[in-house]
Amino acid sequence: MADAFSLQWLIQAIIFILPAYVANAVPVIFGGGAPIDSGKKFLNGKRLLGEGKTWRGLLSGIAAGFLAGAILAFTVPAEYAYGLATSQRIALAFLLSAGALVGDLAGSFAKRRVGLPRGYPFLLMDQLPFLFMALIFAFPVRVLSLEELVFLAVITPVLHAVANRIAHFLKLKKVPW
Repeated sequence: MADAFSLQWLIQAIIFILPAYVANAVPVIFGGGAPIDSGKKFLNGKRLLGEGKTWRGLLSGIAAGFLAGAILAFTVPAEYAYGLATSQRIALAFLLSAGALVGDLAGSFAKRRVGLPRGYPFLLMDQLPFLFMALIFAFPVRVLSLEELVFLAVITPVLHAVANRIAHFLKLKKVPW
């Protein structure tokens, strides 16, 4: 294993989490269609998730994240993949992708509970639930060190903000957050 914060260590951490990042980003491009909550409302009369969380977005995100992770599983040298076997890396790709989108749905559920409309920024609730849920889902295959967890918790909001601004510039998102 590489020393904490060496170049190899940083690359490993990014490669590890990349399927979750891809899964979280792809619904912006391929989403739309039928909402997951089918318009249903929670006890407080507010939508469960809202119009922005769709089956097509969920499935395309998981599929794209899994595909990205599978490609990495076959192409990234073992020393950059924590020495995990290819089959473990493929399982990890699915777990990270599914976890990321479950976390994103949890974040949307929380935003609806506090009355925030779709697309409204909610500092850290837009960035961290997908990351933490992806890591929880990945737990059976690989547990991160505290340093890796802190690094990803710091870098994820920054990368999320940059990706959202790019998506807004490309007219894929109505708002830059």
